[in-house]
Amino acid sequence: MSCSACRTGRGATDGWFTVNGVPERQPSYNEKRETDVISQHLREQQIREEAADWAVRLSQGDPDPATAEALARWCQADPRHPEALAFAQATWDALGQLADEPAAGEPPRRRAPRDAARPATRTRRRWRWASGVAVLLLVAVLGVDAGRPLLMPLLADYASGTGEVRRVTLPDGSEVELDSRSAIDVLYSDGERRVRLLAGEACFSVAPMGGDERRPFVVESAGGTTRALGTRFLVGERGQGAWVGVLEHSVAVNLEGVPGERVLSEGQSARYDRTQGIQPLLGLDLQRASSWRRGVLVFDRVPLAEVAEQLNRYRTRRLVVTDARLARREVSGVFRLDILDEALDTLTHELHAQRLDVPGATFLY
Repeated sequence: MSCSACRTGRGATDGWFTVNGVPERQPSYNEKRETDVISQHLREQQIREEAADWAVRLSQGDPDPATAEALARWCQADPRHPEALAFAQATWDALGQLADEPAAGEPPRRRAPRDAARPATRTRRRWRWASGVAVLLLVAVLGVDAGRPLLMPLLADYASGTGEVRRVTLPDGSEVELDSRSAIDVLYSDGERRVRLLAGEACFSVAPMGGDERRPFVVESAGGTTRALGTRFLVGERGQGAWVGVLEHSVAVNLEGVPGERVLSEGQSARYDRTQGIQPLLGLDLQRASSWRRGVLVFDRVPLAEVAEQLNRYRTRRLVVTDARLARREVSGVFRLDILDEALDTLTHELHAQRLDVPGATFLY
């Protein structure tokens, strides 16, 4: 049956058609665009994963004829494959240097003479590294989630790039400051001013109700909503949920499936998710948490692992701490967002850490 035969007159105008008498909705342009973009992203992610797998396999020695033939077919299947493999192999080779370097605080290791025979030892070392480094290669270096920031500008009404802090003005005069790698959809209607936080973190300065403006202002994120009862507040991703902080006046927080609402006053904050509900965030310094609005990141006795996680929001080259003891070291300081490479130099020096730069990542150990 052709498409024209199964469409109703209504379907041609409002996106509905019938199949065997059952109404079906025609996907909108935005839905089709979102599906196409997500499909493309998933394919790019699959290519990175396959390239990483080939890099690990090829590092173990010359491939047998069957493996070589399979590799040739893979490289010919898509023009993006050879480039992805070259990047993965270069990263793998650079990561191999970590096996020969001491961790932070350890004395330098004695190196064997260049002419010493050690191919078997090196091969065994590389094999022991294969499982652990392959994960780093996939997640930390090749960026399994790297496509998400690229998706946001296509799926969102407003989005910020890596390292960018962006301010936008909404149709009602409300202002939104977007942290790095953040995105929102604006869903205004006759009865409500709704904004959906798709990624990252944002500060909302809300045009108040009054006069001709009678619609409430609501921010949706991770299955919950934050309704403005005042003028300025923060909403950000937090694990599988979100967090809210009030800079001025108050807000009302609701979580889908949880009865009632939690009202937060100025200076208060809370987190929520589907498993823990709405919980207060005690001791959170909101001025420090929102320091990105002033172009800096402020840390006070924060473990290096958490510092790295924060810095990675603003850097295209991921920072990975591979030594557990080093990851627990506490860091205090004020880092300017426009010169984070200098901050990384300072961290490396002050913590007496070793550093390795590879394509797409920086390793501290």
